[in-house]
Amino acid sequence: MRESDTAHAETPGERLPHRPEGRLAGRRAEQPLPPAPGAEQHPALDLANTAITLPGGQSADLLGTPSAARHWLADRGLAPAAADLRETCASRLRALREQVRALLAARTDGRPAPAEALAALNGALTLAPAASLLHWSPDRGLYRAAAHPTTQVVEHALAALAADAADLLTGPDAERLTACGSPPCNRYLLRHGRRHWCSTRCGDRARAARAYARRTRRDTPE
Repeated sequence: MRESDTAHAETPGERLPHRPEGRLAGRRAEQPLPPAPGAEQHPALDLANTAITLPGGQSADLLGTPSAARHWLADRGLAPAAADLRETCASRLRALREQVRALLAARTDGRPAPAEALAALNGALTLAPAASLLHWSPDRGLYRAAAHPTTQVVEHALAALAADAADLLTGPDAERLTACGSPPCNRYLLRHGRRHWCSTRCGDRARAARAYARRTRRDTPE
């Protein structure tokens, strides 16, 4: 979803799918955020934004439970909807998220990539076979497809997310990577023009903060 820089009221469509299984800290966010720009094209960016910090001490983890992690993966075509994910699998997904976030932070801040994050991403890249094997079936005949045993659903998902993160960080979109400029929001996005916030709501909050700062400067006696 693309939004203009013009402030406007949030619409009902600007909501994340509600996942009651997700782990929330503090009060439940009453108005969840829409996907950040670029997250629909890059699942690794979407992964990085599954741990959300919101105003008023609110936060949400869209991978907080095995069921929530399964829903998230299935919604993005990274795992079968009926996959049996355990807490160990969800924990591995959350661990990769933190390493992807570390790499995104280093890239947007102009710092060297953390060695631990590089090692974790490269390790995830090797979890799935690179070669597509040759198969035969009565209805399709000969065809090639990557091996995807049901016991390795998480490994394939981690490998796919790591590959997308590597492509994002080394491809043309890397120049548009930025962190949302509306604290305390901690999401990343692909910048469009001068815009550097992840949603209309964050943009409205940033403009309101600037307006408040201008009024405060005018009203402060010298």
